[in-house]
Formats: sequence, C-alpha cells, structure tokens
Amino acid sequence: MSSQKSESEHFSPYRPDGKLYGFVCIVTGATQPIGRAVVHELAAHGAAVVYACSTEPTDDFTSLVDEVNARYPSTKVIGYPFKLADEQATLGLIDDVLNAWGRLDIYVTCSTVAGPKTLVATTPASLHSLFEANSMAPFLALKYAPAAMRKTTPKGNYANAAPKDRAYGSIVVVSSVANSCAGEGASGPAFTVAAHAALGVVRAGVPALKGTGVRINCVSAGGIEDSGSQAADVASHELQSQEKLGGLGRSGLPMEVARVVGFLSSGFSSYVTGSNVVVDGGASVINPLGGSS
Repeated sequence: MSSQKSESEHFSPYRPDGKLYGFVCIVTGATQPIGRAVVHELAAHGAAVVYACSTEPTDDFTSLVDEVNARYPSTKVIGYPFKLADEQATLGLIDDVLNAWGRLDIYVTCSTVAGPKTLVATTPASLHSLFEANSMAPFLALKYAPAAMRKTTPKGNYANAAPKDRAYGSIVVVSSVANSCAGEGASGPAFTVAAHAALGVVRAGVPALKGTGVRINCVSAGGIEDSGSQAADVASHELQSQEKLGGLGRSGLPMEVARVVGFLSSGFSSYVTGSNVVVDGGASVINPLGGSS
C-alpha cells in the first residue's frame, strides 16, 4: 500500500500537523485549572469552537473566554453551565451543539470530585455520589457523543472552518492515577473505586465504538499543582514529597496534562484508542502502590 493511499484511508481527516481546524469541542470542568488549560490547548491546535462547561452557572466563564480570545481569536469559546452527570442535560448540550454547528468532534471530561479519606468515613451514599461525579459524565459522553460525531458537514462560514466528510471523533476522559493504584493519598478509597469505574468506561468504549471512527482514551493525572479539582489536588505536603516520589523532581502543571489531551484529540494519535496515558512525573512507577493521586 502506498503511503499516499495509507494516509488517505487512515489519517484523513486528521491533518499531519495536528491542527484541529473545523473541530467543535466540548470540555467539562472547564473553569478549573486543568479544564481551562485543555480549552487553551484545543484553541492552540486551531479548534473552531469549544464549549466550556461547568456545573456552576456562577463560575467565571468570562475570563476564560477573554483569555482564549486574546491569544486565539479564531477560536470561539462558549461558556455553558449544565449538570454534567445528568442524562437529559447531556442530551440537551449535544443537541445545542449540533443545532448551532452541525457537528461534534471532541468531548473531554475533566471534572472530578474526591471523597472521604478513610474507609470508615465512606458510606454507600458517598460512594454512589462519587460514581455519579467521576464516572457518569464519561459514560454519558460514550453513550451519546459518538452518534453526533458521526455526522458530516460541509465547510461552515466561520473562523477556522473546515468540512467534515467522514465520521470521526475523540473522547478523552481526564481522571487520576487512583484509577490504577491505591494508597494513602488525598483522594480516599471511594474515589479510587470511582476512578477505576471511569477507566472502565474507556476500556468498555473500545469494542462499543468499533467501526465508528470514534476513539476513546484516558489521561490519568497525579501530583498536579493547582489542579483545581478536589480529586486531582494533592495536599501541600504530598506535593512537596513529589520530589521524592516522581522521576522529574517536581510537581506537574495543568498545561502538561492538557498537552496530552491535545495529542489524543489530534491526528497525531490517530491509531490510539483504549489507552490510559499516565501524567504523574513517574510517581506511579517509583511508588506503584500509592502513586500520587
């Protein structure tokens, strides 16, 4: 098979430069540091539209929109409050996206919530709430986004527009290293269970999405400074110990998580699905039982 034919069949419509021209994206948890960084990263890749979503209508969408517009004026950012783990709210969001733009290409869930720090303090109710907070949004993205991602559209009349003539899309679940290990971190045992469920959504998604052109992957963060989310935040003494736990001698930054999301959203990862990319500075390798959740 010639390289030209290979690229036509397997890499189209992904661009060889990794740009996301024409792409319409959804990012949940977008007003928190990791989510904000993801919005910036998608804009840097040339996305046409990013729906910046959060559960709180009072969250600061304005500053995020202004920040992105100042750096990437061709990307339109839309602040969109909705209940992330609610089925009807998710369907409403996807309908709004399709009615406005006719397409959906990227769906990133990066809103997580931690729970009680001990098993004694964990109740069935708290575990249920953590399942809803941490794994329901990824599940709803898997269940409802692919049908929207398979819609094709001609080139629109807006900045960074591009036609979509083939079905494709990427779902990225931003979670925690707690989905693969457990220890005495700040997240607690209930969050560890819920994080495993979020990774399970990604694993289950691979066969479910077979033949659709839609990929699904997980980014597992740990030891991220100023993450903004309860689940990814690590107490100050744990961040200080990152120098001992990690292989890089420092804590990570939200943008370092976002860059991996950008990779998994772009054509650079066109043959990557079902993966769990760990972004923790090597802490879960050096300390596999505890990581740095």
